[in-house]
Amino acid sequence: MKLKHFLLIGFFTLTSFAHAQEVKKNAIEVTGVAEMEVEPDEIIFSIGIKGDNKNDLAANEKKLFEILKSNGVKNEDIKFKSMYQNIYLKKTFTKGFQFKVDKRTDMGNLFENLNQKWVNSINIAEIKNTKIADFRKTVKINALRVAKEKADYLLESIGKKTGTPLEIVEIEDYTSDTILPAAYKSSRVSNMQLETADTGVDYSFENIENIKLKYSIKTKYEIL
Repeated sequence: MKLKHFLLIGFFTLTSFAHAQEVKKNAIEVTGVAEMEVEPDEIIFSIGIKGDNKNDLAANEKKLFEILKSNGVKNEDIKFKSMYQNIYLKKTFTKGFQFKVDKRTDMGNLFENLNQKWVNSINIAEIKNTKIADFRKTVKINALRVAKEKADYLLESIGKKTGTPLEIVEIEDYTSDTILPAAYKSSRVSNMQLETADTGVDYSFENIENIKLKYSIKTKYEIL
């Protein structure tokens, strides 16, 4: 008898739960969008050097490290990337590195020092901000606030109020945390020997476009 009693209680409980699940609340769905521009504080350069033979290449590599260190680039901010030998050319040995600079670097002096015949190429590999994760969170929070404000004034216009949030979804956004080399305003660093002194190109941080962050948050609120 007790077993039958418990089974009946369980049946009514499940029935009540299922009925509650079927009840749909009136809701409003809105999307909030927020943007922010962030000043870059780091640039990562790719640089290629060359030599007539392995010894010549090693000597030029030593010169490169001396130049970078004298301009405030730390050892840990210099990374080896590749080495290449072309057996069909006289000058067969090339080596690639990446190095990182920040706002304390005297860019004009650095590029003047790197204006060497053994420097094969220099390109901007990446432009970034070291606190980008914090800025990204701020933009997403702002997007959520925009969505709530939008729901508030839309419902207020019809005499209703915004209730409990029923759904918050971050919309996938493909805005990069870095900017491409093409965003360098006056001139890209080209794949050739630099002639900084002749061209007068300004490679300072002030000459770089800001990183643009943009995020969207889709929300659903109960209507009261």
